[in-house]
Amino acid sequence: MLLPIGPTASPAPPARGWIVLDRDGVINRDRADYVKTPQELDFLPGSLAAIARLTAAGFGMAVATNQSAVGRGLLTREGLAVIHAHLVSEIQRAGGRLAGIFVCPHAPDADCRCRKPRPGLLQRIAAWASIDPATLTVVGDAARDLEAARSIGARAVLVRTGHGERTLQEYGLSIDFPVFMDLDAFAARWVATTADPAGEQQP
Repeated sequence: MLLPIGPTASPAPPARGWIVLDRDGVINRDRADYVKTPQELDFLPGSLAAIARLTAAGFGMAVATNQSAVGRGLLTREGLAVIHAHLVSEIQRAGGRLAGIFVCPHAPDADCRCRKPRPGLLQRIAAWASIDPATLTVVGDAARDLEAARSIGARAVLVRTGHGERTLQEYGLSIDFPVFMDLDAFAARWVATTADPAGEQQP
């Protein structure tokens, strides 16, 4: 499910590649009862400024998000579109830009190909942008984000917001991906250099 923002045609190639963000726990606070209205979209400190910084630096920005509230009957697709219109508006007000939001609306038991950790959403983004999936940088707070990225050879990055601390504990000493305190810290490092952005790997 693609909720288009602006033209649905393939976007112009960004100067510095594509970054794909998870939504809940990365841009806004995760909620156990799901984000069901624009008012419940509580942005994490620094996240909007981080997207603006990455946009200004020449990165293409997209979102890939599981939204099972739709499949569970707690939220309509139209309601989700309203939430995402608010998300886009707030990002634009901060000076950033999202080229597209890609959504898996299915419940966990739907056995779809798009629900992370399956790679369907990331594959769709790569096809839409006409790029090799392995060139994506995927930023998430949960193991499913990292696994989805790795399954297509993309670069996985963990932030410690949302479920990030729990994800670090799950991986233990097997951390072979960049780790940042939050999206703002990621943006600062990624804008400065993408040659060897080792992150802040401190379990």
